[in-house]
Amino acid sequence: MSSETNTDPRRETLLYQPKTGFDTLAEGQWDQALSFADAYKSFLDTGKTEREAVSEAVRLAEARGFAPCRRGMAVRPGDKVYRVNRGKAVTLAVIGRRPLAGGLRLAAAHIDVPRIDLKPMPLYEDGELALFKTHYYGGLKKYHWLALPLELRGVFAKPDGTVIPVSIGGKPDEPVFAITDLLPHLAQDQYKKNLAEAFPGEGLNAIAGHRPDAAEGSDRIKLSVMGILHQKYGVTEAGFPSAELSLVPALPARDVGLDAALLGGYGHDDRVCSFAALRALLDLDGIPEHTAVCMLTDKEEIGSEGVTGMRGSAFDTFMHDLCEGQSVPLRACFENSLCLSADVCNAFDPNFPEVSDKRNNCRLGFGAGLIKYTGSRGKGGSSDAPAETVARVRGLLDRAGVRYQFGELGKVDQGGGGTVAAYLARRDIDVLDAGVPVLSMHSPFEIVSKLDVWMTYLACGAVYGDHAE
Repeated sequence: MSSETNTDPRRETLLYQPKTGFDTLAEGQWDQALSFADAYKSFLDTGKTEREAVSEAVRLAEARGFAPCRRGMAVRPGDKVYRVNRGKAVTLAVIGRRPLAGGLRLAAAHIDVPRIDLKPMPLYEDGELALFKTHYYGGLKKYHWLALPLELRGVFAKPDGTVIPVSIGGKPDEPVFAITDLLPHLAQDQYKKNLAEAFPGEGLNAIAGHRPDAAEGSDRIKLSVMGILHQKYGVTEAGFPSAELSLVPALPARDVGLDAALLGGYGHDDRVCSFAALRALLDLDGIPEHTAVCMLTDKEEIGSEGVTGMRGSAFDTFMHDLCEGQSVPLRACFENSLCLSADVCNAFDPNFPEVSDKRNNCRLGFGAGLIKYTGSRGKGGSSDAPAETVARVRGLLDRAGVRYQFGELGKVDQGGGGTVAAYLARRDIDVLDAGVPVLSMHSPFEIVSKLDVWMTYLACGAVYGDHAE
């Protein structure tokens, strides 16, 4: 009886039996996935801040023939244009054969990542050290950032309009920064506290220097550090409030595991989907039927607020300018559009199985994760994609031979999270969350499967290439 049941053809037809993507790869696809992962590693190491990620995206796009989009310029099918939003977000488009009234095929991802930002007046001296006061950005576990080599990246902006890039600690011969941890010999009281109390945000002060200046008086170490910054960048302490400076892990992206099938690094959430969406647009073959758009936005990790976030209007302005050239109302374009909110999801972690519903959690190596709803505790804050939208995306991916799986962000009432999907839905755009499953999300060293990265790239390409009305 058991043998007959296992070979019953109805099992294959009627039951959903997910398989690892490694068992279904076409010949040569794994080599393509590995090559794609190598290119992604370079993007990850180059773009450790939003500004750097945007600069690298623009460099890659211009090498493929993209040009800045100017208001009032005429665009024709096949034209490739982009617009940068204040250096921290970018939208790129390949103009399709059909009028914009037929809608867009869009992939939206975010390029901001949890990090440690310097406060407006960060530099001070105490205990024979110069230190930076910080304010963490996004949802992170503060203890992850202790006793870790850190780079300082960002910009100083001067009143005359000059913007000075800052990058210290990324090269082997450069010094790094660090936030100290308490030695276990003296940590008995710390062990008795919960994580929030044991690692207060105001305690994340990073070492900036130690050697005092030769001058007499107070704050000699602080003066020494400021002298180095002035010599290197021509700035003074008064320039800190108009700077954007962040501490990020001084760790390169690395292969993980003896078989090198996994990829570890800082910033997978959400630069892995950003790169997949970007490269899928750059790699489009010929002129798409519908205008294909890749949007890399900022501020998702703090609610998509601000002038460079998805709640801002820069994307609407960009699309309004394109639609105006075809005398198409923006709302008519949006209501006929389809979007992948290309964002990561959690992968099932065998070290922490209690937080996941195994039947409804994405797994490493099973392909791009389709997430019908995000949110938390009753789907709060989720766009909860309609069944028709999910089915439509499934059809596109099936026809393109893309491996995908279904999931949600942990057990009910366990927690949850959000993406930019809700803000696209507010614009009357059909949207579904889809992206790469991640281990150790929001840590300084996140882990993804190279197979899932490749399949997410293919999924974005399938949406860009949609021929449907």
